[in-house]
Amino acid sequence: MLKNIYVRLGLISALTTMALLIVLPRIPIRMNNSLIGLETTIGGYNLELFGGKFKKDLRDFKKGLDLKGGIRIVLEADVSNIELGERENALESAKNVIARRVDLLGVTEPYVATTKSGDQYRILVEIPGLDNVTDAVNLIGRTAQLTFKQIKPDSEWSEDRIPEFYTNPDLWEPTGITGADLKGAEVIVASQTDIQNQGRPQIKLIFSNEGREKFSELAKKNVNKPIGLFLDETGVPLSMPIVSPDLAQGLTDDPVISGDFDFESAKSLSIQIRAGALPVPVKVLEQETIGATLGAESVQKSFFAAGVGLLLVVLFLIFRYGRLGVLAGVALFIYSVLTLAIFKLVPVVLTLPGIAGFILSIGMATDANVLVFERVKEEIFWGKPKNLAIHLGFDRAWNSIKDSNISSLITSFILFQFGSGPVKGFALTLAIGIAVSLFSSIFVVRTFIEFSSIWGGKKNA
Repeated sequence: MLKNIYVRLGLISALTTMALLIVLPRIPIRMNNSLIGLETTIGGYNLELFGGKFKKDLRDFKKGLDLKGGIRIVLEADVSNIELGERENALESAKNVIARRVDLLGVTEPYVATTKSGDQYRILVEIPGLDNVTDAVNLIGRTAQLTFKQIKPDSEWSEDRIPEFYTNPDLWEPTGITGADLKGAEVIVASQTDIQNQGRPQIKLIFSNEGREKFSELAKKNVNKPIGLFLDETGVPLSMPIVSPDLAQGLTDDPVISGDFDFESAKSLSIQIRAGALPVPVKVLEQETIGATLGAESVQKSFFAAGVGLLLVVLFLIFRYGRLGVLAGVALFIYSVLTLAIFKLVPVVLTLPGIAGFILSIGMATDANVLVFERVKEEIFWGKPKNLAIHLGFDRAWNSIKDSNISSLITSFILFQFGSGPVKGFALTLAIGIAVSLFSSIFVVRTFIEFSSIWGGKKNA
């Protein structure tokens, strides 16, 4: 039996060491004296295994909007022109388009969700790490339906009338080519040969095979005439390139949009074109910027509260149960490290409600320890030998621990399935904490108490 306990202690030690290395932030170590010269770091690893096939960034926890700072926007979708049975599908499609736009922006851990209340169809967007709410609203809220138009047959074209074609939408007619005929768009810089736009950002349009054929046919019909590129039926073309005879022979290079762009607006438009047009118009109901300083203070206060709470719990356990309380304190430390390591590995996006869920799970782990200790004390009181009392105490406390934790896991699952973003974060961290606390109660605490009982018995003998 002792050998088995040593194996379990070795496994617990190995797991704890690995978890500590995962959880630790990057800590520089410098030693420079006559005997040793050392400069290295521990913690904060960025792993790449199996030739780069497995990558895991462990340098920091993933933080949500309330901790990292960023932008929160609430949009309301106008579904009045959509049939009642299709409104939820249209809202979901709009959410997917917005999510693609945010993903293409390159931010980490964005959150996009839909809510429906009566006749109100809303989309919640949270983007950590951004601070310019105006640019975010322009990127997310614009419908971004790109259309290609040609001059109407009864409209006489001449270069002298260019200003008129930029201001009078009645001179244009649709061609049937839209952004749906594109498979991509990217920002480029105008070449040296383009004297008018030299060095300025342009947007290269990458057609699908079918779209390329459509555009080639359109070009053949409009030699020496312009093709207008319109966004969201504004009536003002973004660009009005004139079709050259060479272009009419076939599309060899991808066409570009030239306009009054800076790099940010060109990037935003290219993202909107790649992500697709919104199926329904949206308007901004709420917008706010959350500062990263507030988030940093919240993290410090939350973890300080968790540390103080954990210390008080351990002191109470030591006061109430003596040596068993010390072992429970060590087990709670191991439990906390293992849970935080899982948060980093998954990774779980930490929010203030998520931290609250973690702190609550510490309390539940403590509750499991108290149940076990009380049962063990009862068995000893009734005259059972220590080893038998430990065995019976764990077995008889297990049903209570199991039932309470399973009911909490079910509640966490329901909250995660039907709750909003902050509630989901609370439910996820609580569920992970409960699962680890079950492992801690069954494996870690039991091993410690059995080893303590055997070691104490040998010492007394």
